[in-house]
Amino acid sequence: MTIYRLRDAATLAEACYKAERIIKPPVIKSLDHDDVQAHLLKGNILLLPGSNSVRDYVKFNLRPLRLGDQPLVLKTATSAEKGASGTKWHQGFLRYSIVIFDWLKRESVKPKYIIGHSLGAAAAQILSKTYNAPAIGFAAPRPKWSKHGVVQDGRCLLVNRTDDPVPRVPSAYHHMGKTKLYKSEKHRTIFAHSMSHYIKIIEEDNKFKTLPETWGG
Repeated sequence: MTIYRLRDAATLAEACYKAERIIKPPVIKSLDHDDVQAHLLKGNILLLPGSNSVRDYVKFNLRPLRLGDQPLVLKTATSAEKGASGTKWHQGFLRYSIVIFDWLKRESVKPKYIIGHSLGAAAAQILSKTYNAPAIGFAAPRPKWSKHGVVQDGRCLLVNRTDDPVPRVPSAYHHMGKTKLYKSEKHRTIFAHSMSHYIKIIEEDNKFKTLPETWGG
């Protein structure tokens, strides 16, 4: 049984963009292949950063439907594809997740816990279903085609800000698991998507207690 404090998970999600900043649990293996990044921490904790290049957006975020080399923007996307779990997913997010799945398979590892931010939070939802593992996603876009719940749906916790537009896309898709939509006292008129803004709402919530302190099991 693996349980994480929300604050600790957020700290790891912020640190995962520079793996050398991760002290505990230590990084055992890292993936950096085909514009996909992931870190495996001691205890089989899977840590997934978000988009860190324009190529990520072209290859994954902005391509729910891949037709040759023609990009299809999110607002016009209506297609999904079945993953290993049998659930239909946003094709770009699924493609990203498959690279991580294949890497873990080669390493003979099944994650016990998954933490992701942004694009990594989209993959965390898919892989949580695949491995039946608890997951926390911050600033999570919507990867699931069906609006109905699926088996093992509830193992994933998503923390999204109301002033972050990313969790609202793609509009035709849906979130996995339990979603906590948080309205900050310090609502931002500019993009509030970085992990630093998510850490701030967790600290702010010490007063309101609307977010769960821990997640897992």
